[in-house]
Amino acid sequence: MDASSEAPPADAAASLAKLPALRVAAAGISPGIRKYWPAATIGGLCIIIGIGVLWWSVSGKSPMNYLTMPVTRGTISHTATATGTVNPVLTIIVGAYDSGIIQNIYCDYNTHVRAGQVCARIDPRPYQAALDQYSGQLVRDQAILGKDRMDLARYQQLASQNAIARQQADDQAYIVKQDEGTVKLDEGYVESAKVNLEYTSIVSPVDGTLVSRNITGGQTIASNFQTPTLFLIATDLKRMEVDTNTSEGDMGGVREGDQATFSVDAFPKRIFQGTVTQVRKSPNTVQNVVTYDVVIGVDNSDLTLVPGMTASTQIVMDSRSDVLRVPDQALRYTPGGLSAVAAENAPPANARVRVWVLRDGAPVAVAIVPGLDDGNFTEIVNGDLHPGDQVITAESGPQGSAPASSPPPRF
Repeated sequence: MDASSEAPPADAAASLAKLPALRVAAAGISPGIRKYWPAATIGGLCIIIGIGVLWWSVSGKSPMNYLTMPVTRGTISHTATATGTVNPVLTIIVGAYDSGIIQNIYCDYNTHVRAGQVCARIDPRPYQAALDQYSGQLVRDQAILGKDRMDLARYQQLASQNAIARQQADDQAYIVKQDEGTVKLDEGYVESAKVNLEYTSIVSPVDGTLVSRNITGGQTIASNFQTPTLFLIATDLKRMEVDTNTSEGDMGGVREGDQATFSVDAFPKRIFQGTVTQVRKSPNTVQNVVTYDVVIGVDNSDLTLVPGMTASTQIVMDSRSDVLRVPDQALRYTPGGLSAVAAENAPPANARVRVWVLRDGAPVAVAIVPGLDDGNFTEIVNGDLHPGDQVITAESGPQGSAPASSPPPRF
């Protein structure tokens, strides 16, 4: 095979001619090697380009994008969240002592009542008949007592004259004593019948507003075994309270006098203010969940709140104003995509932890001592942080490319 048949094609020779650096080297290469020279050249160029791209990526030419939030000063409040029910401070249950048929109803829902006002009446005729019966029996027994007393006086006079035996006078004195007891018993029956007759009128014991009526006209009331509830009267609707179901985990920080806020579904844009007036020690256990009743007193002068409303409350257990604070995301951030791991292994609040601050385009670790946490912000008790510092909360790669490694952090 001659050298002319082994020469490279015309297009390949033209390509070699365009490479000045390789032109001189090609002159001293044997014909056999020059046959494979174009493929080797192209492969070498690919390797060089790949090494350049790798070096450019590792050297940080593709910058990391950091999401930051500023360090600020403000108020941090640690709260306990609970649900509760709006109730009047004092609700009077009005029942019935007598049994019978409801004859009249004089009060209805939302009626403003006064103490002693008649709200309903039970048919009084059976109780009036009993009073008449006992009254007649009393009159009869009083007449018998009067006659026996006159007989006793006559027997005593005759006995003093020895006209009759002393025994007769003593026997008559015994009869008079029995008559006096009978009259006393009749007086008790009469008084009891009067009380029962008075109880046929259902009256309000206090001034207030009738919030519930559980009877209708003609209804039969049976009070022999259990007193039925006829009305519920709220003494003062201008003073309300919220009975909250507070979890046992929050009971260690709730104290009387703590400030509280709550909202109701009827007025979602309004925040009501209140104060913890009572922390009841009696537990409420439902499906092994233990809660306690924390009572929040509320001023309801405008009568906005209505008994029975459901309130979403927040009890302020601790609050600090004008403190240095950072977002909670900053405490969970770690460079290099380890934020999730750091969140799971977050140190306790009193431990010395770090946040990352963006300074001169690179994340810098700053040791801090965290304080009060309200779920959104954490107080900075100690650390080289100042208002306006940009703390890193997250990171992302350049747009349109895979996440790249960040510049080496400075400690």
